[in-house]
Amino acid sequence: MVFSVSLGSNSSLYWAYQLLGSHPYTLAFAIILFPILSILIHDFFLYLRLPPGPTPLPFIGNKFLIPTSSPWIQFEKWSHTYGPIFTLWIGRRPTIVISDPKVAVDLLEKRSTKFSSRPRFVVMGELYWDNAGILVQPYGKEWQTRRRMLHQALNPSALRLYKLAQEAEATRLCGALLDEPSFYEGLIDRFTASVVFSIAYGHRIDSMNSKIIRQRLDFMQYSASLNVPGRFLAETIPWLKHVPNFLAPWKAEIQRRGREEASMNMALLRRVQDELLIAKSPSVAPDSLTKLLLQARDADPTTFGGLNERDFSFVPASLFGAGSDTTASTLCSAILMLVTNPRVQATAHAELDHIVGASRLPTFDDEPQLPYLKALCHETLRIRPVAVLGGTPHANSAADTYEGYFIPKGTTILCNSWAINLNQAYYPNPHHFNPLRFLSVDPKALSYLPKPSAEDLSEAFPLRSHPAKEGHSSFGWGRRICPGAGLAHNSLFIALARLLWAFEFKPVREEDASERVYDTFAYTQGFNIRPKSFECEINLRNEERREVLKVELKSAESVMSRFTPFEE
Repeated sequence: MVFSVSLGSNSSLYWAYQLLGSHPYTLAFAIILFPILSILIHDFFLYLRLPPGPTPLPFIGNKFLIPTSSPWIQFEKWSHTYGPIFTLWIGRRPTIVISDPKVAVDLLEKRSTKFSSRPRFVVMGELYWDNAGILVQPYGKEWQTRRRMLHQALNPSALRLYKLAQEAEATRLCGALLDEPSFYEGLIDRFTASVVFSIAYGHRIDSMNSKIIRQRLDFMQYSASLNVPGRFLAETIPWLKHVPNFLAPWKAEIQRRGREEASMNMALLRRVQDELLIAKSPSVAPDSLTKLLLQARDADPTTFGGLNERDFSFVPASLFGAGSDTTASTLCSAILMLVTNPRVQATAHAELDHIVGASRLPTFDDEPQLPYLKALCHETLRIRPVAVLGGTPHANSAADTYEGYFIPKGTTILCNSWAINLNQAYYPNPHHFNPLRFLSVDPKALSYLPKPSAEDLSEAFPLRSHPAKEGHSSFGWGRRICPGAGLAHNSLFIALARLLWAFEFKPVREEDASERVYDTFAYTQGFNIRPKSFECEINLRNEERREVLKVELKSAESVMSRFTPFEE
């Protein structure tokens, strides 16, 4: 086929045509160069419209500027340079980083219809979980159905059903610490795992060596390993997920492991179904999230019956990842802060002694009369958020503008919880552990508390201007806020209440009898962080409390006997 081009002999197009036609290598170079220049021009003009940030390299972005260790600290430094909302480039994909709670509320809550989706997770979301995991699911009808199911079993009325088990497990934790105080971290892990499994499936965990826990932890660690940026080319070139398995053994292995996790989730669901069938009455079976979901599905099949067994089983399974390791990490942070802040611990002891006394354990009924302890829980969540980069990122389902900046559709939105929770505009002296920030009443009105220092008082009550309801953002934002936040807060409160009632946490003594110096910034890496293992002294406050614990342990064992343990 021959094309005829008519160009005036004096036109610039004519001379360009003659030049390219007579130099084939020049033509080939132009064919290659043109799309590259088009991409560069497109990205440059997009860069000008986005919030400011570190200057990216073409095609590479800010890859070499982002530290592989504790990137949230560098992100906080950048927020001081570029402002509360700035842009990082991961390759050619912009990521918006938020460092101020007002910006987070403006975008993720006030504009939640646009900013409640997720970035595409090709490997973890589509290949491994086959889009069944609520954590990575895009905003839409399927996600809303799953979210509605979780709300059905985690609303305030449902949470009240679980409090008796949480109190019993907190007592079991105290009893175990009497015998093995040096293994406090593993005992805390067992406590949170047992609470979650009791609530999710109606069965407790007596040992972290049980098969069910080893499997669940293995699945968690494996899924997290699939979400390491840059590990899989399929995240950048999504069509690679369609390559046949015999040509892509990496894909075959991921899907095999995904089928194993799905099989385990369905087996747990069927176990609860069988127990409900065997029970003479549904009330005989212990209350659990799975039981409530099954009953809700029977009562409203139109709303909850649209999921197949596999997808349905992922809903209660999601509770473990959301509420076990995270709560255990927060409790370990609380102990680290108590060890390094004896005045705070003494104040919490004074409140418990005044309100509860030494002859019984604190309960959830005492919570309204324990404002300092509640504030201590919030301050722990603030100063060391577990999901330090805000958990799973958001993405916007429609293009938008904010403060004159353009945010294109599908942009990854990352909330830096480290920067938000340490923002000096809301938390004066932010690295100081001070529960008075969250105290709901004037500390001077609580005559039973030790007199606070002038420094502590100067930091109290700044939260009236904080846009988040709780005064911190550790459970996320908007429609993607952690659905198990209420459950996690209840576990944290009752565990700390009973631990502080029973024990005193002190620094260990070195050989020269001096107290050990603790690094309160020594934390693990990853999407969820916890303090690196540390030693401390955990001493029973007095013998009277030992006798109370012995009696309470018998009561706790009676409560937990309804939740038979999973097999070892």
